[in-house]
Amino acid sequence: MSAAPATPIDLYYWPTPNGWKISIMLEETALPYTVRPVNIGKGDQFKPEFLAIAPNNRMPAIVDHDGPGGEPISVFESGAILQYLGRKTGQFYPSDERARVAVEEWLFWQMGGLGPMAGQTHHFRIYAPEQVPYAITRYTNEVNRLYGVMNKRLAEREYLADAYSIADMACVGWVRGWERQGQNIEDFPHLKRWFEAVMARPAVVRGMAVLAEERAKVDLSKDKDAQAVLFGQKAR
Repeated sequence: MSAAPATPIDLYYWPTPNGWKISIMLEETALPYTVRPVNIGKGDQFKPEFLAIAPNNRMPAIVDHDGPGGEPISVFESGAILQYLGRKTGQFYPSDERARVAVEEWLFWQMGGLGPMAGQTHHFRIYAPEQVPYAITRYTNEVNRLYGVMNKRLAEREYLADAYSIADMACVGWVRGWERQGQNIEDFPHLKRWFEAVMARPAVVRGMAVLAEERAKVDLSKDKDAQAVLFGQKAR
């Protein structure tokens, strides 16, 4: 008989805005977990054992050895993981339908808007091998628009869906990169107030510290081998 896992949840992770979502949620809920590093600059995301649980070759992913019915379950896609952990723990993902809809609106807003647009902004401003002025302007302006949407929303409430939730966890890591995105957070006072409040939460501090030293060893803006792994992907 194989030995029982040291903790119920294995977190397949690298410290990025998408990875932070899940390390923050695990810290907020105090669920025991074991970090399984997926060094995306070295191509760990293409290993067969990882693809078995994350077929899109993207982290984060989790394996919950104490899943539904006591059986293991794997979950990929950061938004789906947040929802799963919210249902599992009953925390930060309300059961009331109106409150849950509000959380889901802002979670999917991040998944479909803030994350992809900020990611493209990072790429064209920092990593692209040549300057593409139209792309830089296009994505920088779109992030600016999205920050304005958040700022307006947060003028009326403390958090995106009133109470602190998985929606805030999903967004905070992307806003952390505001300078890299060519933004001035001082232009968005309500967003700034929210950002500072979320970043001050002890669980957020702990979640963003996971593997931070490993991340600091690689400068993706200069590491051409890592860029080839990250930005040269095609169907294979």
